[in-house]
Amino acid sequence: MFRFITGGESHGPALSAIIEGVPSGLTLDFNEINTQLARRQGGYGRGARQKIETDRAEIITGVRFGKTMGGPISLIIRNRDFENWQDRMSVEPIDADIPPIVEARPGHADFAGMLKYSTHDLRNILERSSARNTATLVAVGSICRIMLATLGVRIFSHVVVLGGIHVHIPFPPNYDEIQSMAERSPVRVADPEKEKFILDAIDNAGSNGDTLGGVFEVIATGCPPGLGSHANWDRRLDGKLAGALMGIQAIKGVEIGMGFGVAEVPGSKVHDELYHDPSTGFTRSSNNAGGLEGGMTNGEPIVVRAAMKPLSTLKSPLKSVNMETKEAVTAHFERSDVCAVPAAGVIGEAMAGIVLAEAVLEKFGGDSMGELIRNFNGYLAEIGSRGYRSSRETAKDA
Repeated sequence: MFRFITGGESHGPALSAIIEGVPSGLTLDFNEINTQLARRQGGYGRGARQKIETDRAEIITGVRFGKTMGGPISLIIRNRDFENWQDRMSVEPIDADIPPIVEARPGHADFAGMLKYSTHDLRNILERSSARNTATLVAVGSICRIMLATLGVRIFSHVVVLGGIHVHIPFPPNYDEIQSMAERSPVRVADPEKEKFILDAIDNAGSNGDTLGGVFEVIATGCPPGLGSHANWDRRLDGKLAGALMGIQAIKGVEIGMGFGVAEVPGSKVHDELYHDPSTGFTRSSNNAGGLEGGMTNGEPIVVRAAMKPLSTLKSPLKSVNMETKEAVTAHFERSDVCAVPAAGVIGEAMAGIVLAEAVLEKFGGDSMGELIRNFNGYLAEIGSRGYRSSRETAKDA
């Protein structure tokens, strides 16, 4: 069974994660993990916190000589900014007057969290609910991505809407080109013409003390058909992907493939017709299903989009209420990004990688990478005998 848990606060000593279920013998690329953490911190419109932190994952258990041992993997990401917050975030009791924060921010976890956890200081809520904690998700997702890469699975993302500006993506999409262009763009868009307008929109929002949201798209290629299951609602892979992406801070909507567009046209314009050629195997004329049918992968690229709301901490704070006196106030402001949609796409990649890694381990099992790869290759051989042609016929040793 693959599972993980994260811990830590935004301004505490460190963030942490424990991962269980990664097979033994997986060679970890520590530079790759830290590269993914750096990608999460990038993007035009980010705030001052990204200039303070240089995130690096320190793996402290479960790995020997660069390879996983099969036991739980523990990692930490230290918060450099903790040195400036040692009094306000002290683990032990201190003799100091730390005034509580009581001005809840509309759109944040503050209001509901203060009531739920019976606290008079919203710092107890904002520290854990902060998107700073997504650094651990990216670290966990990076380990999953390394494992998936041994099976030929690639995951990337790009921004398709930001601040109401829609990016033009040619059809059929060239995923290699989209990934390359997005990685070169400060806002992770594969459309240089729209990039100029997006940069201006972020600048204007920042000047007005406002924030911007958008939509990012995550694509996973190389997944064989049959991950997930139609048999029960909680085993459907599309449901797990949607839940994982909705679990990212500020995400308010998820769609797969054609998404909500399926409600606007007849079925003849929605479903992806199926063909077969002896040399190429099964093919499709389109991918409106986004690589998932009946809760299972169908061999086409997985395409998932997530809508991120504008961040709820504004330099020009919204109206709120003092949670103690009930008087009208403006919401609390500490610091914030103007836009974090490009970074959210990187987090979305990590969450997709986590879900796909779980699905792979559920289907193919294996306590070691050698066993996992043998099982995977055996399945490819089986479905190959039934006419399926994989772009990668066999997985290689890890």
